[in-house]
Amino acid sequence: MSIAHKMEEFISRSSWIRKMFEEGAKLKAEYGAEKVFDFSLGNPNLPPPARFQEALVAVAEEEAPGVHAYMPNTGLGETRRAVAEFLKTEQQVSISPDDIIMTCGAAGALNVILKAVLDPGDEVISPAPFFVEYGFYADNHGGTLKTVPTNADFTLDLAGLEAAVTEKTKVVLINSPNNPTGQIYSAESLAALGKMLSEKSRAYGKTIYLVSDEPYRKIVFDGIDVPSIFHAYSEAILVTSYSKDISIPGERLGFLAVHPDAADKAKLLGAMALANRILGFVNAPALMQRVVARLQGVQVDISAYARKRDLLCSGLAECGYDFVQPPGAFYLFPRSPIPDDVAFVRELQKELILVVPGSGFGGPGHFRIAFCVEDETITGAMPGFKRVMEKFK
Repeated sequence: MSIAHKMEEFISRSSWIRKMFEEGAKLKAEYGAEKVFDFSLGNPNLPPPARFQEALVAVAEEEAPGVHAYMPNTGLGETRRAVAEFLKTEQQVSISPDDIIMTCGAAGALNVILKAVLDPGDEVISPAPFFVEYGFYADNHGGTLKTVPTNADFTLDLAGLEAAVTEKTKVVLINSPNNPTGQIYSAESLAALGKMLSEKSRAYGKTIYLVSDEPYRKIVFDGIDVPSIFHAYSEAILVTSYSKDISIPGERLGFLAVHPDAADKAKLLGAMALANRILGFVNAPALMQRVVARLQGVQVDISAYARKRDLLCSGLAECGYDFVQPPGAFYLFPRSPIPDDVAFVRELQKELILVVPGSGFGGPGHFRIAFCVEDETITGAMPGFKRVMEKFK
C-alpha cells in the first residue's frame, strides 16, 4: 500500500462531481466538446465585472515596498476594514475588522473554523442535501459529519435538527443559498434554529456554533434576500468567498466573520488565526486581498443567471420533470423519475448530457444540474432530456 488507507477509502467514494468531470472529458474527446452538454461543474461561466480588471491592473502596478510580503495571518488591515464596512450594511450589525479573517476561499475558512473548534469525536451537523466536501472537512480535524434530511422543498427540518443535536455536537453547518438545491433558509427558520441551539448549548454546558457557508449569497433571484444568521444567534460564524459573485474561483479568496457578541470571541479568533497558519494557508493571497478591498458590493450580472434558470426550468417543466425552482445559486435539483438516480444519470449520459447524481450530495432520488453554462448548452440539451424522460413515463 503506497498511500494512506483512509485516502484509499476516500478515493473510492470521492466526489461524483469529479467522476462526472472525468466522464465528460472522455465524451468530449470522443464526440467533440460542442456536442456534449456539460452541467456537472459549478464553475461560473460569466466573466468578472469590468471593475475587477481595472482594480487588478491598478493593484499590480503599485510599487510600494512589501506588497508581496508576509502579513498577519488574519489578513491585510485595509482589506478587513473594507469588508467590515460592507458587512455593517449587508448584515446590519456593528462588526469590527478584528472580527474578520481573510481566508483561502470558503473552503479554507471552513477548515480553519473546524480546526479551531473540534475535538476528536465531535460532530458537525448539516442539513442534507449538502455540499459534498463537508464530510472530508470534518474528518480533517477529527470530527464526524452527521446529516439531517430537509423537508420535501429543501427547507430546514427543525424538529429533525433538534433531535440530531447531542452532547457531541460542536457545529451546525448550513449552506444558504444551498448547493445543490438553490434553496434559501428563511429568517423564521434561522431564528428557530438559533433559539434551539441556545437552549441546547445551555443544557450541555458548551458552545454549539452555527456556521453559515454563503458563497452564493449574492446570486439570488426574484428580489429575495438572504437572511443574516447574525440576527438569529450570537454564536454564529459567517463564511463566504469571492468565487461566485465576481467569478474568480481560481483565485481562492474568501473570509470568515464572527458575530460581534460571540462569547470567548478573542480566544476563538486567536485559534482560527493560528489555524490559518498551521494548516499551511499562512494567509490569504496578498494581491487578491488588495483587489477585493476596492470591490466590496461589486458582483456579476445576476440577471444572466436568472435568465438561465428560467430557460432551464421552463424547458424541463415541458419535458415533465419535477423540481423546486431555486431562489438562489446556479443549481437545479430535480427529482429523478426513477428511484435510482445514478442509473438515471447514466441514461442522460447516453444523450451526452452530464449531470451529477443526488446521492453524492446526500439527496438520493434527485440529480444536480449546474446552469452556469452557455444558453445554447441548455437549449441544446432539451431534446435529450425529453427523450430520457419519455423512457420512464
